[in-house]
Amino acid sequence: MLVETPMARPSSRSTARPALLTELVRTVRQHELFVPGQHLLVAVSGGPDSVALLSLLHRLVQSWRLTLTVVHCNYGLRGAESDGDESFVRDFCQERHLPLVTHRPLLVKCRQRSSLQAMAREARYAFMRELAHEVEADRIVVGHTANDQAETVLMWMLRGAGMTGLAGMPYVREDRVIRPLLASTREEVLAYLNQEGLSYRRDSSNEKPLYHRNRIRRELLPVVMKLAPAAVRLLQRQTDVLREDERYLEQVTSDLVRRLVSRASGGEQQVDRQAFIELPVALQRRLVRAILRTYDAEGRASSLRLVDSVRQIFLKGKSGAQLSLRQALVVLEQDSVRFCSLSGACTAAASSGHGQSESLRLSVPVTVYWAGTNQQIHVQRMARREAEQGGAAPSAQRAVFDADRCSGPLVVRSWRAGDRFVPQGMKGNSKKLQDFFTDRKVPRQRREALPLLVSPEGILWVVGMRQDERFAVRSETVNCLVVSVNHRVSGKE
Repeated sequence: MLVETPMARPSSRSTARPALLTELVRTVRQHELFVPGQHLLVAVSGGPDSVALLSLLHRLVQSWRLTLTVVHCNYGLRGAESDGDESFVRDFCQERHLPLVTHRPLLVKCRQRSSLQAMAREARYAFMRELAHEVEADRIVVGHTANDQAETVLMWMLRGAGMTGLAGMPYVREDRVIRPLLASTREEVLAYLNQEGLSYRRDSSNEKPLYHRNRIRRELLPVVMKLAPAAVRLLQRQTDVLREDERYLEQVTSDLVRRLVSRASGGEQQVDRQAFIELPVALQRRLVRAILRTYDAEGRASSLRLVDSVRQIFLKGKSGAQLSLRQALVVLEQDSVRFCSLSGACTAAASSGHGQSESLRLSVPVTVYWAGTNQQIHVQRMARREAEQGGAAPSAQRAVFDADRCSGPLVVRSWRAGDRFVPQGMKGNSKKLQDFFTDRKVPRQRREALPLLVSPEGILWVVGMRQDERFAVRSETVNCLVVSVNHRVSGKE
């Protein structure tokens, strides 16, 4: 249950400058987070970190000539508890004569695999950016601490992140979001609240183990701190070091983009293949990621798996090879590689050489986009034990094959006259794909849109409908080809 946690108010409040305020001012000046005379939009949930942040900034209002506007988001996910948070923040602001804007966003799942916390975070930041523009605020201030940073680093570490992820959260984001408490620990925050006799709210959802970050906070981080009591400070120091390295490499990547990437109309970009091959692998990956980011509506970075799929086009592909991703189409020409928007003219030009049947050649592992059914198709090779531990059984969205029964290259294509396969469950009898579609009452228009996964040995999968018996996993199977599909949501994936 969510409870308000009152602190015993001291009988005589100390006039000494709080240590946390000194640390905050030092951080603000060191990282140039804001300057005197600016307007700050402060995000306050009612929890200890944001309450301490607002209290500290309020202390600076006169000496730094600051204007503060407070914003609180009530998602209504915890009923009366959420309303209690809102009421607490309202009272806190009224006592200090601070303007408060309360927002109650309606959470609509706009991306597959988005958690409730991720959706709430996206809604919160989107509203704060809009509000900052409306009230002409210079900065958006959030209350992340060094503990939040440590949890973030551990979370990304467990995901196998590279330097960008391990560099953690920056003090300043490109959208004017700043984190003045990032160098301060949660223990220092609680000590300040206790010293000042300030109350705060506890969020019961932070206690639930179903959220990955909560388990890191409650289970993993305490173990790490037993081994290294200064772990939070050490991880914070690591992020500071890596962030400087990351900033330098981003500058190098920007220079490479200017030198090696030429742009044309319609969002098309072209890269000299030989110049790319001569780059170190680390810079190859960064260059590919920088290019793909320009095709993502939200500017998100691509996964390492996807980036390396594009690298393989540069390194081993043959002229005419192409790779259709959720962000863009990648086409290999004789001396260069073209990146094109999926909706651009380049897409039509690149696919026109395949006659009446669209075809995408795959370099496993890979993720490709099939426009006919608006699906993303993920293909990866793994050991059988790993595939079985992956969870979901074969279905319309997931198929598993014996990888040693089919060779490459794999292709995703539309059906052609004369196509045959051996439908699973048909006792080894082959069947014309046209007859299979007729039996399943699949309209001709849909037949032409459906993707087929094909190897030189035959059709592996009529995607989403039926696998081929010849490539099924058997007792002697050692390596598996795992293929999964999901629908792409327009404008988000």
